[in-house]
Amino acid sequence: MIDCAVWWAAPLAESGEHLALLAPAERERHAAYRRDEDKRRFLTGRVLAKTVAAEHLGIAPAEVEFDATCDDCGRQHGPPRVPGAKLALSISHSGERIGVALTGGAAVGLDVETATRKADDALLGYALNDTERAALEGLSEQERADAFFRYWTRKEAVMKATGRGLRIPLTSLTMAPPGEPARLTGSADPALSPAHTRMADLDPGDGYRAAVAVLTELTGEEMDVTQRWWSPGR
Repeated sequence: MIDCAVWWAAPLAESGEHLALLAPAERERHAAYRRDEDKRRFLTGRVLAKTVAAEHLGIAPAEVEFDATCDDCGRQHGPPRVPGAKLALSISHSGERIGVALTGGAAVGLDVETATRKADDALLGYALNDTERAALEGLSEQERADAFFRYWTRKEAVMKATGRGLRIPLTSLTMAPPGEPARLTGSADPALSPAHTRMADLDPGDGYRAAVAVLTELTGEEMDVTQRWWSPGR
């Protein structure tokens, strides 16, 4: 059984205590954001990730150092890793939701999205394949939007788990219909196979959709997901 823990948080206000947890490269990324809300989301993601990683490792958050080296360009904007530690992390944020997923080493991907946008034909064509678009036929506009964001978060989660992100075409993945439990039913990309992918839909609150995915080494291995809310001091 693979244990996957997910924490949710609202954006933190900037403070000296929180900023002190950022490494120099993280401070540069934080300063590069132009909008305050983007700065707060990035800061919260790093503070939350370091807090949960520290708890897992039995050390102080200030002792956690991430390596976020991008495999493509070498810059510090890839998935965060703790060198030498047996854990895996994924950070996602949208609107007023910041999430962190952690496992004891199994590759993990988390995605959260605001689900208040419309799902127009261009967006459906970009993200969904023929099988998935057919599953949306006959739905009302609101039902179609809800279903689309189920598909979208599930796909983003599994793509993040591979570490390849959007290098995997969205339409190459086929997900179970939104009314069914989250599941990868087919993949035209060799980085993913249904037999080694475990997924779950999450509950980040009204107006949001989220999903988490874990890649397993054993075909029969299952995933147990826990969710909790976090705020400083808790």
